Amino acid sequence: MSTPQKSAKPATTARRGRKSSPTGTSGASGAATGTAERTTFDSIDPRTGDVVGTHPVHEQQQVTEAVERASAAAAWWSGLSFDERADALNAWKGVLARRMAQLAQVVHAETGKPHADAQLEIVLAIEHIAWAAKHAKKALGPQRVSPGLLMANHRAEVEYRPLGVVGVIGPWNYPVFTPLGSIAYALAAGNAVVFKPSEHTPGVATWLAEAFAQAVPDAPVFQVVTGFGPTGEALCRSGADKVAFTGSSATAKRVMHACADSLTPLVVEGGGKDALLVDSDADLAAAADAAVWGGMANAGQTCIGVERVYVHERVCDAFVHEVVAKASQVRAGVDRTAEIGPMTMSSQLNVIREHISDALSRGGTAVLGGIDSVGERCAQPTVLVDVPEDSTAVTDETFGPTLTIARVRDMDEAVERANNTRYGLGSTVFSKSRGAELARRLRAGMTGVNSVIAFAAVPALPFGGVGDSGFGRIHGADGLKEFTVPKAVVTKRFDVPLVLTTFARSAAADKAVATLTTLLHGRAGTLPRRAGRARQVVRELAQRRRRR
Repeated sequence: MSTPQKSAKPATTARRGRKSSPTGTSGASGAATGTAERTTFDSIDPRTGDVVGTHPVHEQQQVTEAVERASAAAAWWSGLSFDERADALNAWKGVLARRMAQLAQVVHAETGKPHADAQLEIVLAIEHIAWAAKHAKKALGPQRVSPGLLMANHRAEVEYRPLGVVGVIGPWNYPVFTPLGSIAYALAAGNAVVFKPSEHTPGVATWLAEAFAQAVPDAPVFQVVTGFGPTGEALCRSGADKVAFTGSSATAKRVMHACADSLTPLVVEGGGKDALLVDSDADLAAAADAAVWGGMANAGQTCIGVERVYVHERVCDAFVHEVVAKASQVRAGVDRTAEIGPMTMSSQLNVIREHISDALSRGGTAVLGGIDSVGERCAQPTVLVDVPEDSTAVTDETFGPTLTIARVRDMDEAVERANNTRYGLGSTVFSKSRGAELARRLRAGMTGVNSVIAFAAVPALPFGGVGDSGFGRIHGADGLKEFTVPKAVVTKRFDVPLVLTTFARSAAADKAVATLTTLLHGRAGTLPRRAGRARQVVRELAQRRRRR
């Protein structure tokens, strides 16, 4: 268990580690335990540099032990009915709802985001818990399917069985909403979960696990292990039945490598470089508001946030004017009145600075902000125009409060440029007449039409990307099934004369099957008669038979 503590003195390093005597508890309340002395680390408030809490670094043996406990707990949890699991999950969401302000404070302290933004992600996470609990039975329970004519004497069913233990490796930017998109759905599907949070937000994870233990004290169904990269690798090698990872594409490749040795299946939500398209008939005020909020909320630290904007040339100047007017009202700071907070990871400030510098050196213009907008803790909004498409500000994930806006001759060019990326997570289209059409043409897992990031707030919709943005899906029925294995069951109801699965099958039965198949399927898609080599070969074979 972590030891929360407030310090008047700032930490000497961003994530300092030290040796300590064993601490922590095992079981449903969260962090796994071990017996040997181990290194601890501090979570740091990015606004002040103060220590928020101290947490253990769990190593391979401790992570494996946590998974073993989870495996035993999974046997009990999966044995409950869907309704019983729903009751438990609803009790958990009740704890989160009643203690939302407390959880939001932990999120605020470890990420630096404003308290209201922390509350918003908690609200969305609660909605997802509620949806998963309510719909798991319908999505995963036994379902009758047609056996087909040849097997009409059978009853065919499919159901989706839990995997066992799901390992979840979560991010720091949305430490409640994002990991619960895997955790809640895995739990609703009947799995136990071992969660390795980011080293920047271990206190949030521990809080969530302790809240779950209040609702489900019977077994360690939801545990937390804390640490750095090696702890995540240990989880991949621990015997978990599946791993769900959210993070950068580069880290995702390392996670895949660790999972590959044991053929542990994996679902990945990687990075993004999401585009917003603005057509000539768009509501420019709404589109500009979407661009600014989508690109700069949470200080731009959003995988599905807007980073690139492609605007029809007829309305581009007016749109840029609207964006600058709105973005200039957004201020980053560590005080309560700031619209956005500091960068949670101070190293991200260098990435933002480098991307802005590359854009400007390549001929781009900062119509708001610029290199000087990037400070020691915070990055103020920056809006760039006329940036070449091969600039890192356009090609690579910035993860900061910046936008690049490009003028295009039409929406065909906008779609082409939006799709010219190795990523494919989210996207947005603003158009009164062509929104649905343009949305279908975008190579992305999700698209919002005349609304930004709305798909993440709809629990019934699948969430995930393509390309370097990952594979697999969380949320919705697809997200529930992601953490299961489909089980097919066929039951013979009565005997029929035509039995195909026996060595006693007669030649007459084979002929009957061939005739039936021809009657059912042979007339569909008949090929046109054409003189050709195939027909010539058939005639030659017929002539040879006659000569014999």
